[in-house]
Amino acid sequence: MADIPGLAELRYDTPHFDVVRMGEFVLCAISGARIALEDLKYWSAEFQEAYSGPEEATRAFLQHRGADFR
Repeated sequence: MADIPGLAELRYDTPHFDVVRMGEFVLCAISGARIALEDLKYWSAEFQEAYSGPEEATRAFLQHRGADFR
């Protein structure tokens, strides 16, 4: 994990996440945007990634599973 001041390390679960290393934000796995912990609403427990919104979460799912997923 990158050593960025304020970057938190989380363990993503369903329907919550646990803080492994305290911080103020995480990074979106798709856009790289900073997401304040209090604003974090989208993540994947399976892929252990955070997303800044539903579009990024969908894009990540398609990247991991492929557009042909059924």
